[in-house]
Amino acid sequence: MDLAAFYHDQLFDDCVPFWFPRAVDEEHGGFVHCFDRDGELVDNDKSVWAQGRMSWMLLTLYLGHERRPEWLVWAESGLRFLEEKCIDPTDGRMFFHVAQDGTPLRKRRYAYSESFAAIAFAAHAAAAKDGDSADKARHWFERFTDWNFTQGRIPPKFTGARPMEGIGTRMITLVTAQELRKHLGEDRLLTMWIDRCLDDIERLFVKPDLKVVMEAVAPDGSIVDHFDGRTLNPGHAIEAAWFVLEEAGHRNDSRLVKLGCDMLDWMWERGWDEEFGGLYYFRDVHGKPVQEYWHDMKFWWPHDEALIATLMAHRMTGDAKYLEWHEKLREWSFWNFADPEHGEWFGYLRRDGEPSNTLKGSLWKSFFHHPRALWRCHLLAKEIGGTEASDGGVRPAL
Repeated sequence: MDLAAFYHDQLFDDCVPFWFPRAVDEEHGGFVHCFDRDGELVDNDKSVWAQGRMSWMLLTLYLGHERRPEWLVWAESGLRFLEEKCIDPTDGRMFFHVAQDGTPLRKRRYAYSESFAAIAFAAHAAAAKDGDSADKARHWFERFTDWNFTQGRIPPKFTGARPMEGIGTRMITLVTAQELRKHLGEDRLLTMWIDRCLDDIERLFVKPDLKVVMEAVAPDGSIVDHFDGRTLNPGHAIEAAWFVLEEAGHRNDSRLVKLGCDMLDWMWERGWDEEFGGLYYFRDVHGKPVQEYWHDMKFWWPHDEALIATLMAHRMTGDAKYLEWHEKLREWSFWNFADPEHGEWFGYLRRDGEPSNTLKGSLWKSFFHHPRALWRCHLLAKEIGGTEASDGGVRPAL
């Protein structure tokens, strides 16, 4: 089968039908998303991240694939739920976890709900030609960057004796600014944030001498020689790599192509499990034991991000190595994560590839990473053209 057709079919025949319309909350608005293997609702609480992410994904398909009216209607329900139920009036920030009716349950010290709201409103601005949504996208992006980058805004998690900086805020700021630029147009503020995050990622977290991308470092970029400071997250770094490659394509910048490919190369080597296949969740920069007990599990999202990164690197460089990696990853992922009986991917596998439970959705997993990967890989494969998918990869239904 043609690779573009494979991803098209996986998205529209397998993934989308699992989520919709069952995820749409007709009574309270927004989306439920904590589903078991067969689509049974396990928990009706709602992740605020998921409301923005799922709205964005629906709008992305609406803009890029087909203007199905229900996709726009459902996305607008998610956006209304965000505005009406998910904003804390005491400080204007968004919650992290709410009950089905929107009753607040938890707000985290770090802010990412706002970034996912920003991309959703930006996509809606383009889909509905809505200037108010464009303003809301800019507002939430400004709230997100203010909270994460203004000294003293975030309540301290530790004492301050061992300060550290994480790559997460940089990479999410980068991709959020890219999404706003795509839908709202070029903007000096967005360019400034993109430039800053690219510089921070390269200067602080990318270590050519060790051939590694760090998850967290001291403020000067040095490695903190303790459990948290030595921990690598290959999936996170590979996701950041394709954000860098995305910017390289936008700017036609060969230096950024090399940076993104270096990040992918090094973290693939660090993360790929040569014995059982798939990507480890955590590794140690010096090869020491990792503290987190799930360090050798295989989570769904790093594999989705690596599918995008490897195919993007192949398209941008023509290097056959990346297509070989992509095929190896595709076959392993679809054999182990995919459920041919009920559709979609399981979220969490043991190291050997067996599901650790049957969840298809949770407060972390929703209609986002997997459909985004299927959509992006479909588009990339179309651009490459003539790429055949092997017969392996999808386990037959029982």
